[in-house]
Amino acid sequence: MSALREGYTTGSCAAAAAKAAVLLLVEGRAAQSVEISLPDGRRSRLAVEHVQRTRDGAEAAVQKDAGDDPDVTNGLRIAAAVAWTEGMEVEFAAGEGVGTVTKPGLAVSPGEPAINPGPRRMIREAVREVTSRGIRVTVSMIGGRELAARTFNPRLGITGGLSILGTTGIVRPFSCSALRESLRCALNVAAAAVRTPVLVPGHIGERAAMRHFRVAPEQIVEVGNDWGFALDEAARHPFAALLALGHPGKLAKLTEGGWDTHSRRSGSALPIVVRMHADLLGRPAAGAPTVEGIFAALGTNEKKRLGDALAAAVQQAVGKRMEGRFNPAVVLIDLGGCLLGKAGDLEPWL
Repeated sequence: MSALREGYTTGSCAAAAAKAAVLLLVEGRAAQSVEISLPDGRRSRLAVEHVQRTRDGAEAAVQKDAGDDPDVTNGLRIAAAVAWTEGMEVEFAAGEGVGTVTKPGLAVSPGEPAINPGPRRMIREAVREVTSRGIRVTVSMIGGRELAARTFNPRLGITGGLSILGTTGIVRPFSCSALRESLRCALNVAAAAVRTPVLVPGHIGERAAMRHFRVAPEQIVEVGNDWGFALDEAARHPFAALLALGHPGKLAKLTEGGWDTHSRRSGSALPIVVRMHADLLGRPAAGAPTVEGIFAALGTNEKKRLGDALAAAVQQAVGKRMEGRFNPAVVLIDLGGCLLGKAGDLEPWL
């Protein structure tokens, strides 16, 4: 089996596009490729898709190549338009498809383009290899506005498009670094805006949280499957309370150390629920192939008993993972968003 191919981050592409545009502006040379410096000191050469003069300066674009990583931005055109300024700084602006930060808690201040510090350094260094004059770099991402709806950006308060990301300049195939960076940002926003976040696996949990509790959008943090990482990151913040809300088919896995709940990387929650059903109710569970089916076969009272017991077990596991930093609350829901069980103090969200 051949090795998976690495790619380049949006930050690398933006830096290369900015350098190509400045080369045209300074030297009158339309480069077909440019070399940039990566954060670890290595040099990489990226192909330039196009470069042209504009009314105010010059513009160049680089097509994002994420290698063999299933990156949502793979194939997008990352463009940089440059224009001289009167000062001596490299200024940044958001063009089409690049978002603007509107909430505190991120690495970039509200009102600034959503170009993270790492990419800003790369762009600045790439530009400074060509000129020391003051210059404005406007980064665009064609198609970014539409794709942003599929990312964490709307919840993070980043409006109008995607973020320019990248800490190493390199995309490593199938790494979860981008997702974890977004998750870390979401917790930072929650820490800046509220003290009582709600962690959910996905959209079903989000809708249920909004339905049953008084929560603001920035309180809700989509964890996906990476619960271990999310809880470890949450423990770094001075939150007053934390609510984990989701389906028992996911959250029951936490009781046996399944902190990555992806079906390919963790065991099924079904045996866990089946055992608890037998221990608590004194009879085997219905022969349903899913956790949802087991709960659906129960009457109201038994459903609540099992749901509460399972929620308490999840609460204990989460509390142990967070080393007693604070006592979390847990709410379990079915696929329709109805409550199945709860454990802990829910007063902060009522």
